[in-house]
Amino acid sequence: MAGPKSSSKPSPASSETSVAVSTLWKSYLDQTPDRLKFIDAFLAFIVLSGVLQFVYCVLVTNFPFNAFLAGFASSVGQFVLTASLRAQVNPENRSEFKEVSPERAFADFALGSIVLHFFVFNFLG
Repeated sequence: MAGPKSSSKPSPASSETSVAVSTLWKSYLDQTPDRLKFIDAFLAFIVLSGVLQFVYCVLVTNFPFNAFLAGFASSVGQFVLTASLRAQVNPENRSEFKEVSPERAFADFALGSIVLHFFVFNFLG
């Protein structure tokens, strides 16, 4: 018995999805300020770092386990701090953060990062 014949035409749903993703990406590139793109790139790096740590822990070893926990918690904590920074410096959110200047937001981010990494370093033992 022959299997179903494959057609060279993409299905309408996948075509609509690719058009939507293409439109979203073009809009992101055109309308997002460079400062936010830089923060988004750092967020992507943090996610990649956390995923690689988790995959290493699962596939290779989790010894010493506290090192894995410290590294993964550092990734999660840094992601949260960076996402907060992105929300505060986004010009579209200016009405939400009237009292917070971008410089103040960065200072809060830097101080929070220092405190986070102090605890992570102490957790390593």
